[in-house]
Amino acid sequence: MIIKPCAKINLGLNIVGKRADGYHDLETVFYPIAIHDEIEIVETKGAPNTCSLSIEGLPIKGDASKNLVVKAYQALSAFQTLPPVRIRLKKEIPMEAGMGGGSSDCAYTFLLLNDMFSVGLKEKELIETAARLGADCAFFILSEPAYAEGVGDRLQAIQLNLSDYYFLIIKPPISVSTREAFAQIKVCKPEKCCKDIVTQPIETWKEELKNDFEHSIFPQYPVIGEIKQKLYDHGAVYAAMSGSGSAVYGIFKEEPRNTERLFDGCYTYITKAAQRQFIIK
Repeated sequence: MIIKPCAKINLGLNIVGKRADGYHDLETVFYPIAIHDEIEIVETKGAPNTCSLSIEGLPIKGDASKNLVVKAYQALSAFQTLPPVRIRLKKEIPMEAGMGGGSSDCAYTFLLLNDMFSVGLKEKELIETAARLGADCAFFILSEPAYAEGVGDRLQAIQLNLSDYYFLIIKPPISVSTREAFAQIKVCKPEKCCKDIVTQPIETWKEELKNDFEHSIFPQYPVIGEIKQKLYDHGAVYAAMSGSGSAVYGIFKEEPRNTERLFDGCYTYITKAAQRQFIIK
């Protein structure tokens, strides 16, 4: 069985507090976009509660046995014994981009396994279980526009429809350490919450909807800031870095042209808002 995890962008991202556990409290709006990985799970023979993972597409650093897809299988096996499986992960969502690809893979693995083996976890249980593996994982269980607080795990559904717009994703060949990004952040509560700003006409977002990470990341990696400005120069109604980077997105009323030439050497992808996808039999 196959499922296609989607990516996300952050519409505004404000770091509003430092927690006793060393993490930060944030406010952001998660929005799903139609860049998809692909996960195929096949039941095999062997010992129960065991899985193997093969990876195609974009290369992933690190030990495959520690991938969030494997951790999702292991977490679900705590609820009931699972048959042995072979998992194939095809990566299309760029990594180290602030687009949640690994978290999405984790969440959609939960969804697929829950369906395949009739585990019976309800939506709330899936969200809670996914959140324990990563803050962004909880959002991808529903993959619907949401306002997030806490470390990104406290979610509130919002009505936001950007289906008429095009999203141009640009990722330069730069890796930004999330730890490094947080280390240089300045905690500040904005005058207006991003949840309220996104209800306004999109033309007003440029002046009010901010990603706090840009203040520390752009001086270190000027090319990322230059990409954002170039997106505006070529007609974006709004542009910003997603998460802690290094991907930058522009939102356009008309489909942008000549993007690979304009952003030579970068990952470029034109897409639309994502529709929630479940199991492909």
